[in-house]
Amino acid sequence: MMATSRLFGRCGGLLEAAKAFSASFASSSSSSSSGNGRGLMRVIPVSPQLAKFLGASEASRTDAIKKIWDYIKLHNLQNPANKKEIICDEKLKTIFAGKESVGMLEISKYLSPHFLKSK
Repeated sequence: MMATSRLFGRCGGLLEAAKAFSASFASSSSSSSSGNGRGLMRVIPVSPQLAKFLGASEASRTDAIKKIWDYIKLHNLQNPANKKEIICDEKLKTIFAGKESVGMLEISKYLSPHFLKSK
């Protein structure tokens, strides 16, 4: 028992420092999410085809991919034999360049032209 308290007694300063760091990290990350965002989280205008699919004229890349995956799973559009392949219905064909099927890793490639560059 005494050896255990001696061991943890020496780590008290480290534990306090870790708690302070995690508290400052949490407060800084929550304040940055209240803004427009950066990188993948930045909300930018999208093409009319993607806007019709998403129901919004602006979206972040992460939100768009999340909504597309929700749609794929809701309508059971993954190939049962190969889960990495998505079988496109008419609605998905409008945003995936008319392809019959796309690979899981190709989704972001086909979405890229739908995010309009801001000047």
